[in-house]
Amino acid sequence: MEARFKVEIKTLDKPARIPKEKLEEFKGVLSRGMINRMKREAVNCPVQGKTVPFLECFTCEKFIRRVKGEVHCKG
Repeated sequence: MEARFKVEIKTLDKPARIPKEKLEEFKGVLSRGMINRMKREAVNCPVQGKTVPFLECFTCEKFIRRVKGEVHCKG
């Protein structure tokens, strides 16, 4: 699968607000510490055209993979 976009991950000062429904999807899959760390990360989404929290990007159907500080996206 070819990545159309390679988007850099930014670190935020404060954790982003994530809907509870999204957080429930990660329980049992990711550890609490990893979820808390990912709440402080965001990407400039090429699909939505705005900055979104990484956890929302991770659940997007266009997400391919995360490699060394960047997200590969179908776009």
